[in-house]
Amino acid sequence: MYSREQAFRIGEAVIRSGEYPHPRQPEAPPPSFTIALSRESGSGGELVAREVGRRLNWPVYDHELLDHLAKELQVDVDQLESVDERPGSWLVECVEAFADASTVTEVTYFRRLLKLLLALGARGQCVLVGRGAMIALPVDTTLCVRVVASLEDRIALIGRERSLNPTEAARYVESTDRERSRFIKQHFRKDLYDPLLYDLVLNASRLSVAECAELVIESLLRLQAREARVKQGQAPS
Repeated sequence: MYSREQAFRIGEAVIRSGEYPHPRQPEAPPPSFTIALSRESGSGGELVAREVGRRLNWPVYDHELLDHLAKELQVDVDQLESVDERPGSWLVECVEAFADASTVTEVTYFRRLLKLLLALGARGQCVLVGRGAMIALPVDTTLCVRVVASLEDRIALIGRERSLNPTEAARYVESTDRERSRFIKQHFRKDLYDPLLYDLVLNASRLSVAECAELVIESLLRLQAREARVKQGQAPS
């Protein structure tokens, strides 16, 4: 288990070592903000993240995080997906079974995930999806967003995406949300459903993907403007 202070120290060390670069224009000013997007299963949060990334021309890290970790842990990314955002001994057993080295443990997996989140977040100008990014990253330079939707809509979306009947889709939604919640509780000692973890909570049953993306970007611009005023010695409005 890592405190936020310990997490920051890990991230600083990773940044100094030059690990986990992501593409960005060399002439761009030093980035300051990151968007950490949490989502209910089937809410369409991943679609919102991709649309935000497209509009800002920022990279989006969702399954891309698994690509990095799979290479580090020497496992197939498809196998790593089966333990992603899942807590407990099952994660340990699965990672150890898939890894080439017997030294891979739950602590190793989480430590590397945390280092990756912090390194990308410190570089900024990217969208990080799930996996506790909204807790791990510094509050002052992170816009934390939660995308939710009605259970009916979430079941319908998962059914379409995964070709599941309503009963199967409902079971998938329930189990995925439960596993993500337990992952956050176990590793960060936080309640995934606590609204105070987020700056913005969006209901995708009432707002389109485009509308959600617009609200995220508007909120980001407001936070960036306030931070700029603070740095210039002005009182935030």
